Amino acid sequence: MRQPHILLITSDQHRGDCLGINSHPVVSAPNLDYLAASGTNFPCAYVEGPSCIAARRTILSGQKPVTHGMVTYWDGVPWEIEHTLPGELGKAGYQTQLVGKLHMHPPRKRYGFDHVLWADSPWGENDYTSWLQDNGIQSVSPGVAHGQDMNSWVARPSHLPEALEHTTWCTDQAMRLLDRRDPSAPFFLYVSYFAPHPPLTPPQFYYDRYLGLETPEPVVGDWADQYDGPVPGLDPNAPRGSWEPEAMHRCRAGYYGLINFLDDQVARLLQHVRKLGLLQDTFILYTSDHGEMLGDHHLFRKTFAYEGSARVPFFLNAPGWLVAENGTSSDRVVGLQDVMPTLLDAAGADIPDTVDGASLLPLMRGDDNAWRDYLHGEHLGTYRPEDAMQYLTDGKEKYIWYTVTGEEQLFNLVDDPQECRNLAPDPSGEERLAFWRARMIQELTGRNENYTDGSSLISGPRPNAFQPDE
Repeated sequence: MRQPHILLITSDQHRGDCLGINSHPVVSAPNLDYLAASGTNFPCAYVEGPSCIAARRTILSGQKPVTHGMVTYWDGVPWEIEHTLPGELGKAGYQTQLVGKLHMHPPRKRYGFDHVLWADSPWGENDYTSWLQDNGIQSVSPGVAHGQDMNSWVARPSHLPEALEHTTWCTDQAMRLLDRRDPSAPFFLYVSYFAPHPPLTPPQFYYDRYLGLETPEPVVGDWADQYDGPVPGLDPNAPRGSWEPEAMHRCRAGYYGLINFLDDQVARLLQHVRKLGLLQDTFILYTSDHGEMLGDHHLFRKTFAYEGSARVPFFLNAPGWLVAENGTSSDRVVGLQDVMPTLLDAAGADIPDTVDGASLLPLMRGDDNAWRDYLHGEHLGTYRPEDAMQYLTDGKEKYIWYTVTGEEQLFNLVDDPQECRNLAPDPSGEERLAFWRARMIQELTGRNENYTDGSSLISGPRPNAFQPDE
C-alpha cells in the first residue's frame, strides 16, 4: 500500500471559533484557513476531556478519558499504555518524531516515538529553555522572564525576539528533523506548539496589530451570574470574575496575536515541506487540546463544557490519491479520540481494539452513514469541586450535567451558538432535556463512580480525582 507522510500539528488552548473559516471576525490565520478550506474542515469538533493531560492522552491513545484514566487535570501521574499512535505507526514502517509539548509523566518517556525534542512550555527545564540559555538568555526561567504567569489573563508583548520564541523554536526544530529524516521511510512528525496558551505575550508586531483593532466583547449567558465577581484586585490568574473592558481588550489582543504568530510559523513549516518535495504526499491534521473561555460567561481558562473551552479547530488535508475530494466541510461531531484511528487508517496500519475513536476517512470520502450520533465529554472540578461535569453534544444541541450539584444545562447551538440561553429550566425545553438526560444515563451506566442507578442521575461529591490504571 502507498503510505503518505503524516504531519500532525497541535496548538494548545486554541478556541474552535478563532479561525476565519469558522467565522471569527478578527483573527487572521490565512494559512490555517487555507489548509482547512482546501482539505476537510470539521467545525463541530469537541474535546472529550478539556484540559491538557486528558486531551493529550486521548490524542496518543485514541481513548476516551474514562478509558485512559485521566478525567481531570493531575500532573505527575505515570501512564502505562500498550498501544500509542507513534508506536503503531512505527510498527507500520514510519519514522516517528515529536517536537514541542507532550505533557506526560515521566516527561522524557517517548511513548513510541523514535526521537523527541521535548519542550512542554517556555517555563522550567526542557530542550527549549536549555537552548535559550545556550543562546545567551541566562536569566532564571528565561522563557517567562516577562513576568506573566502560565494561566494569566494579563497580556503584554513578549520580551524575546521572534527568532527566540517557543513557537519559532518548534518550527525550526521540526524543519531540521525533516532535513535529517530517513529518506527510505515515510515520516510521522508531530509538531506540538504551546501557543496560544498563556502567557499572553506574542511578539510586539502581533500584539500591536490586535491592540489597534476592535475585538469582540465577552458573551455572558443568562445563567452566568454565579461566576461574576468584583473587579478591583482580581487575581491575575483568576479562572472566573469580571474584567474591565480595557483589560479584556488587551487580553484578547494578546490571545489573537499568538494565533496569528502561530499561523505564520505553520506557514514556514509547510513551505519547508513543499521545498523538500513532500507536500503532495503528506497527510496533515491540525487540532488543539482544548479551547480558552477568554472571559465568556465570566470564565477563563479551560475544563468547562462550554464552547470556548470544549470546542477546537479540527481539519485534515490529505493527498489527492488518498481522498479524491478535498475542499469540503462536515457537520458531524468529531473528537480527539478520532485522531489516532484516522492517521492509522491513512497509513494502512491496523487499528488496535483498545481505541475508542473511529477513522474520519469515510467522512472525508462522503460516507457518514455509520457515524456517531453524539460525543461524550467529562471533567472533574479543577478550580472547585462543584465544577465537575459530564456533557453530550451532537454539534446542534449540548447537554451539561454538573455531577456534584445536579444542575443541568441545555443549549440549542443552532439558534444560540454562544450558549447565552439555558433551556433546561424553560418549559419549552422539557422534552429535549429528558431526551438528553436519558442519553446521559445510558452513557454513564456501568461506571464505577455511581453516577446513575440506570433510571436517574445521581449527584454528589466523588472521591476519585482520576481513574487508576489497571
